[in-house]
Amino acid sequence: MSQSAPLVLRLLAASVPAAARAGKIIKDVMSGGELAIVQKGLGRNDLQTEADRSAQRCIIASLSQQFPDVTIIGEEGPSNPSDEVPSDWVVTESEQDILCKQCPSEYISTTAEDIVVWVDPLDGTSEYTQGLLDHVTVLIGIAVNGRAVGGVIHQPYHNYQTKKDVPGRTLWGLVGLGTGGFEVVDPPSDKFIITTTRSHSDGIVVKALEALKPDEILRVGGAGHKVLLLLEGRAHAYVFASKGCKKWDTCAPEAVLEALGGTLTDIHGNHYSYAKDVQYPDAQGIFATAKGVDHKSLVSKIPQELRDAFPN
Repeated sequence: MSQSAPLVLRLLAASVPAAARAGKIIKDVMSGGELAIVQKGLGRNDLQTEADRSAQRCIIASLSQQFPDVTIIGEEGPSNPSDEVPSDWVVTESEQDILCKQCPSEYISTTAEDIVVWVDPLDGTSEYTQGLLDHVTVLIGIAVNGRAVGGVIHQPYHNYQTKKDVPGRTLWGLVGLGTGGFEVVDPPSDKFIITTTRSHSDGIVVKALEALKPDEILRVGGAGHKVLLLLEGRAHAYVFASKGCKKWDTCAPEAVLEALGGTLTDIHGNHYSYAKDVQYPDAQGIFATAKGVDHKSLVSKIPQELRDAFPN
């Protein structure tokens, strides 16, 4: 069954247990107490921990072993061939529920050359170091011919505050097929809720939010976590008028959201390309809406003076 399934379906099915194994590594590092934090960039919130590095090694080793011809781009940079990966980090099983599904016709002939996998091994690193563990996600996005079509979002600490030894949860989506791993809930009809950054705000971010006149703003960490709020019906839109996100932050969330019927674009309403030769920053900001929300109408409310700050 697994070898006869189309490549995209096999890759998505393999990404589910790989993300879950990476999530266990993240929790093991936290339990061990040695985060080994380093500063990656100039921003005070641009951090990397041992959990980021180890989780990425797990994911890339697992997927590369099964799909050696597929391009994989990870946030923490290229893997060092001399670094040995513990055998119990290499996941070879697949999510059988996905393999048993009917693959959408548009992906049946997709080849390895058409695919790029974007990996954020620990989205929400700053929150992870601050103990805001429910903000943390593992993201594996699958792009076909530049479009985000498949994604896995693993939440290692789902319900950790109310349940002991919680195993986490894994959500997945494939555009044209659907989603799995979570209960679909519509956002409230009596108020308009936006989620946005908790740590990267500036004047433009604030003005964009004000233009949309929300009743409530949820400021949380991690692109994956923000899209989770849309998937769970806890917010109508995710708006971030800034250049802070990267392709590995948004590929998986975009795919899962759009597989459900939502939309994720830049601030102009255009989809990003996730081809292997693109620039990593999402330089035109993020604008995402939940299923049933009029995306184009909301995008049109962003003043032209703010859009001009993000030239196409």
